[in-house]
Amino acid sequence: MAKLDLDWLRVFLAIHHSGSVTRAAEQLGLSQATASIMLGKLRRHFDDPLFVRTSTGMVPTPQAQRLHAGIAAAVGQLDALAGGAGRAFDPATAERTFRIAMTDISEIVILPALVNRVRRLAPGVRIEAERIAADSAHRLEAGELDLALGFMPQLEAGFYQQTLFEQDFVCLAARGHPRVKGRLGKREFLAEGHLVVTTSGTGHAIVDKVLARQGWHRRVVLQVPGFLGVARLVATTELLVIVPRRLGEMLARQERVQVLAPPLALPPFAVKQHWHERLHADAASSWLRRTVSEAVAVGAPRARPTGRRPGA
Repeated sequence: MAKLDLDWLRVFLAIHHSGSVTRAAEQLGLSQATASIMLGKLRRHFDDPLFVRTSTGMVPTPQAQRLHAGIAAAVGQLDALAGGAGRAFDPATAERTFRIAMTDISEIVILPALVNRVRRLAPGVRIEAERIAADSAHRLEAGELDLALGFMPQLEAGFYQQTLFEQDFVCLAARGHPRVKGRLGKREFLAEGHLVVTTSGTGHAIVDKVLARQGWHRRVVLQVPGFLGVARLVATTELLVIVPRRLGEMLARQERVQVLAPPLALPPFAVKQHWHERLHADAASSWLRRTVSEAVAVGAPRARPTGRRPGA
């Protein structure tokens, strides 16, 4: 291991993350030839191909999978020993890529404001967004992600966290809906067809639990894996959907949908940013977290849902 160069290990991690020698080289500011040479040296050192080409990119071998966590931890510790954690960060001159896991809701609600703020403050900084997944916690621990944004109770323990905003729920219906006009009661809610989104990190498990406790059963007509097409679907059908408020109010400005108060009380939840201890004192990561928080605080929707819950 004494023969290993730290830059080789950075190449290993970058290829593992990106699935491409070319993209790894771009992230690290290297030529593709240099990155390929370093990969060759790693292969000889470990006597293993480490990454093999497939139709979807460079895929790690079982040996590379076993090495990954140890290499990520070692690089993080060496960076800290070298003073990386305390090194000043100048956003105006920085050339850096930040990787953030988020929900598709965050892509709609948070990402545009964040990108605009980053481009103004740090023109050399690049953001790579990816969807929150089952391995996001592991990727935060391994240093492959800088942040995770969303409702992620699985990260409440063992990670630093900051609440960005409190979020509750609203219902959406088409503005021209023939039976839902400005107010939504229990009868209308249960009689209409519903669109349900099945995705993690958005608090929707809360809705399902509350409805189950009340013995309310939605008539689910359509189930989709994400929120990106929800507004168009609601605007052009007679389906109802429950969505987080910030998303609903934003979608109402983009499509012909009305924002309605749900006919039962749905508890709020906290949208947070989560990060690992290894990056807590890092100046660049601290700047990123502050920038996310500032971007979220700017331009929050002010519209309120039409109607009131019965008895409110």
